[in-house]
Amino acid sequence: MVFALLLISFNNIIDRIWVAGLGTDVLAAIGFVSPLFMIIVGIGNGLGAGSNSAISRFIGSKQKDNAENSALHSVLIVAIVSILIPLITIPFFDKIVVYMGAGSVINYAKDYGITILLGSFAFLFNLLFSSQLRAEGDMKKATFVMAAVEVLNMILDPIFIYGLNLGIKGAALATIISSIIPTLVAVYWLFIMKNTYLTYNVDTFKYHSSYIKDILTVGIPASLEEFIISLVNIILNSMLVIVSGTSIIAAFNISFIILQLGMMPCIAIGTSAITVAGVAYGAREYDKVKTTCHYGIKISLIIAAIITVLLVLFAPQLAMLFTYNQPDGQLHNLIVQVLQIVSVFLVITPVGGICAMVFQGMGKGTISLLLTVVRELIFVVLLAYVFGIFLNYGVDGVLVGFLLGLVIGSAISLLAFELFIKKVEKSAITS
Repeated sequence: MVFALLLISFNNIIDRIWVAGLGTDVLAAIGFVSPLFMIIVGIGNGLGAGSNSAISRFIGSKQKDNAENSALHSVLIVAIVSILIPLITIPFFDKIVVYMGAGSVINYAKDYGITILLGSFAFLFNLLFSSQLRAEGDMKKATFVMAAVEVLNMILDPIFIYGLNLGIKGAALATIISSIIPTLVAVYWLFIMKNTYLTYNVDTFKYHSSYIKDILTVGIPASLEEFIISLVNIILNSMLVIVSGTSIIAAFNISFIILQLGMMPCIAIGTSAITVAGVAYGAREYDKVKTTCHYGIKISLIIAAIITVLLVLFAPQLAMLFTYNQPDGQLHNLIVQVLQIVSVFLVITPVGGICAMVFQGMGKGTISLLLTVVRELIFVVLLAYVFGIFLNYGVDGVLVGFLLGLVIGSAISLLAFELFIKKVEKSAITS
């Protein structure tokens, strides 16, 4: 799993390096579209988390038939969502990106964004099948479904962008096709070959709303969490455009693409924690749930601290990878400035992130959602506005406010987890 996630992050960096050859405007356009793309990924991750949580809890309580039926209900949900996303978003696409400040690069944003929206089905099913394979413990197949996307994208990016001369639209098409192929392999394993622990038999599928409710109880809050984070990114983008201009969006987006590499160990640990916490909670082994959360945070913080130091030290060299065609050095300096500040993000994220994923694994998605709302919409947005615009500290103020908001929100998340575990342990003793 760690390998697959590292490959995803590495691919994102390679992708931006290829796109950098098209110019700063194209990089900025992708930066404006990225929050919308992350909403799609968030929906996929959320529904995947809902499916993972339901399946792992059924497996933990020895209910294999229910686990199989739950898995098929998840496929039905994703099929419906895959149709709704482009129907709802494309008519309003222009207004959304213009609000974000993309007016000067609107044509590039449309070429990339609308193509991505039309291919959203590929991302959603890929994320779902990977989560389901992970829920039943088949990490090799789950890793393949994720990793193959990234390997294919590294190969197809230069072919579609430069070889076929499709530019920014080629980058979007390469991403979609790279997701479709491994997803079809997963379909073959699950529905045709049937060599997995759970049996995906459409003929024995029995619809029942209780499965939908169980999946969405975790899936909707988890998806909304990702939506809120993307919404906050849209708001932060708007603030950054106000205090600096369009070029800062390219720098901000590239910096977070680099940060994703440092986030991968935490995400891998947190994703695994969903399954472990779900099985432990289903078996009423609450001490193991607590151990899962504490150990995940501890290991993630150690790794994040090391990576943060490296990113701060080598920010100029990393920025050079994305600015090889920028003679004036303006974008390079912006990337270094942003990256050296927001690298601290890595040592803040594990606390709130691991707690949220453990809550999801326990089927307590609503708690995780409420904590995200408090952290992102209240503290992050408010402090970014206060420091960046109200106190007029500009780009540095927006970024520092963003980080302070995360610190406060993460502390609240950890406190909420400790109180919840103490409550369920007390209830278990009295019953």
